[in-house]
Order: sequence, then C-alpha cells, then structure tokens
Amino acid sequence: MNKIVEINKTYCDNDFKNAVKVLKVDNLSAYFGDNKVVKNISIDYAAQSINAIIGPSGCGKSTFLRCLNRIHETVLDTKVEGNVLLDGADIYESTIDPVEVRKKIGMVFQRPNPFPGMSVFENVIIGPKLHGGYSKVDLNKLAENCLKKAALWDEVKDKLNKDGTSLSGGQQQRLCIARAIALNPKVLLMDEPTSALDPIASAKIEELMKELKNDYTVILVTHNMGQAARISDYTSFFMLGELIEHSPTSDLFTNPKNKQTEDYIMRRFG
Repeated sequence: MNKIVEINKTYCDNDFKNAVKVLKVDNLSAYFGDNKVVKNISIDYAAQSINAIIGPSGCGKSTFLRCLNRIHETVLDTKVEGNVLLDGADIYESTIDPVEVRKKIGMVFQRPNPFPGMSVFENVIIGPKLHGGYSKVDLNKLAENCLKKAALWDEVKDKLNKDGTSLSGGQQQRLCIARAIALNPKVLLMDEPTSALDPIASAKIEELMKELKNDYTVILVTHNMGQAARISDYTSFFMLGELIEHSPTSDLFTNPKNKQTEDYIMRRFG
C-alpha cells in the first residue's frame, strides 16, 4: 500500500498491551431518540497517548467523544448504553456526578470558545475558582502553569487582563486548552480542535498535543487524516456508528486489517 502521509511510528501493539489503561469503553451505544448513532463500541485508551478517531462525516465520531464525559446526555431525547470506566470506576453509575466526570475528562471543542467578558486570566481559573479551595496566590500560579503548558504564556503574560476573545483564533484555542487542563483532568477530549484555524495555528496546536500527552491521555476527533497520521499513537476508524478498526497509527495507515479502512484512507470514499 502506498504511503500517502507522514506517519508517526512511535507505538506498536506491544506498547499498548503493556501500557496502563486509563479509560475503558465497554459496549457503548448512543441514541438520538430511537436512532442508534453509536453502536456497541468497545475500546481501551492507554495513559500518555494520543488517540485519533477518523471516519466520514456523520459516522458517530463526535457523538462517541461526547459520551466519554457525559456531554451527550445534556441534549434532549438522548440515551447512552454501556460502560465507560475511568481508572476502573464507571462514569455512568447513578451515584456519579457528571460535573465531577467533566473535571477528570476535559474537552476542547471545534471552535475556540473563551468565555466572553472574561479576561485571559479569568478564563483559565474559572473552573478551579468555582470549585473552591484555592488562594489568590494558588490561582496565580495555576494560571501561569496552565498557560505555559498550553504554550501561550509568553504571548499573553502581559495581556492577562485583556478579554480572552481579543486573542487570535489560534491563541483562543490554546486558551481553551489551558482552561481545560486547569482542573487537572486525566483525559483530554478534542473535537476537531484545528478545523477552524489557519495552517500555522494548526501546526502549533499539533505540537502542543504532542507535549500534552506527557501528562494526559488525549482523544482526538479529526477529519484530517494527515493530522491523525502525524501526531497520534493509535487511530480508530469509525463507519456508520461502528468501530471498524483500532490499531497503532503506523499499522492502520500502512497495513490496515479491514478493506473499508483501506478504502477510506486511500480516499476511495468519504
């Protein structure tokens, strides 16, 4: 099979078998009304890895992602079946507070969404401030650390009191990443985080994701197969709500096990 993209060859099957599994998805299905849009997905996610989800539009990628921190259930007339285990605990247990789930499984959306009317500093610390237990000194340190982790500190350290929406699109997205990691999550979900950005800003986000995997498990939905191939350790291919294949990225792009996967990555459809 011809190589069509630059491929990350960091991980292999043995690495996955030996890795600590942070998130385990077991027989997960999701519905809008009676329409089953995610169908019996089972998959494990390793610590300190980037996991891409690819597939044609409407195949259930984003819905699946939103099930992983219980955002899907906030939409009217939806339902989730199955289990999602974070460090062994099912996030869908009736006794589990969804707010606590979203502290541990953060999310960054397709379009940058800094809170309007809030400064750069306020955008970062809003979550910890609402949950309480932080002094002013603590919040100052936290904001600086998160902005540094988001590769944004040097660009905004003199603009902390400016409205977060005054930043460029790429800076706003990195601000949203800083806001997400301020709650110290175990898992960071990213739904097409570069699709609204120019190529330079997108490249910065890709480099940032490589750094973030040192501290978090990153799960990324992307339509950009080149992006998935460049930065992810593992890639899943979804089709019509089903998980067709999940493999180390280098294997999936160079030696896919399923004909549908091969047809998609060779752009024969989708």
